[in-house]
Amino acid sequence: MIQDYQTNMVYLARGLSHYGQVCRNLLEALHREQIHAEFLPYTSSYKHVWVRDYMPIQLEKTLFFLYQYWPDYLLGYDGYIPDILKIIKHLDLDRIYTMNNSKIQSMVIIDNLHHGRIPKEIFLDGGNFVKCGDKVIMTDKIFKENEWMERKDLLSTLEDYLQVQIVIIPWDRYEIFGHSDGMVQWIEGNRILMNNYINTDPSFRKKMLEALSPHFVVEELEYNTPRLNNLSWAYLNFLRVKNTIFVPGLHTKEDQMSLEQIQQFYPDCKVIQVQGCEELARDGGALHCVTWNILANVYEKEEA
Repeated sequence: MIQDYQTNMVYLARGLSHYGQVCRNLLEALHREQIHAEFLPYTSSYKHVWVRDYMPIQLEKTLFFLYQYWPDYLLGYDGYIPDILKIIKHLDLDRIYTMNNSKIQSMVIIDNLHHGRIPKEIFLDGGNFVKCGDKVIMTDKIFKENEWMERKDLLSTLEDYLQVQIVIIPWDRYEIFGHSDGMVQWIEGNRILMNNYINTDPSFRKKMLEALSPHFVVEELEYNTPRLNNLSWAYLNFLRVKNTIFVPGLHTKEDQMSLEQIQQFYPDCKVIQVQGCEELARDGGALHCVTWNILANVYEKEEA
């Protein structure tokens, strides 16, 4: 499975332009670091900005895993899910994995994406998929999204096809989406970085440590400041491309604290703050949510 430090290209939804300041700042920061960025086609609505949630997961350079994205938090809300098949056909991704619902044990490789439809399959959400080397961290929201399947069967099926170990953490019920990418990030090896529950919810922190400690060495963000900003969770929802980390900036006193701590945990990375993420954070996401970073033939794309 391709890890964030291996990626070299970033895709954004065109709809991110509705969040003008952060869109400009992020594109400028990527350009300064010589990281190639493009807009995804057919994503012009502001409703399409959360590309992490619906775009496929890169397993190898030319192999992607496409899942069924239809989360319960979007039921009754029209227009938030773009035509994903149309997008990936346009991108000409080489191979796509999907699971055939009629025989869940078999994988179907869709070559050149010339199939008219994607069959119903296991429901996943890209925001609830944190890659940590040979492991993936997901919240137990995945079980609610797939109640038709036994938990052990769901996990064994995913682990078999993705060739990873899935570590389940509790769903933070203050966050309706059930995403793990605002809760933890991989550092390296068996080390992960956990959000600042030590400041916000000590009892939930204990549950998180119980779930994570058997598998990882857990580092923690912590902001020792009075009147903690209620958007401080967003700092951990950063984007990493190669050895550059783009941290959300919120124009608050915690900005510098987050920058210094993340730099400390990732000493071999260049850590850059991208200001203007307040509106995104108020809408429930940050830089990791609005980006899809992959390993691509960047120079071939630039010459085309």
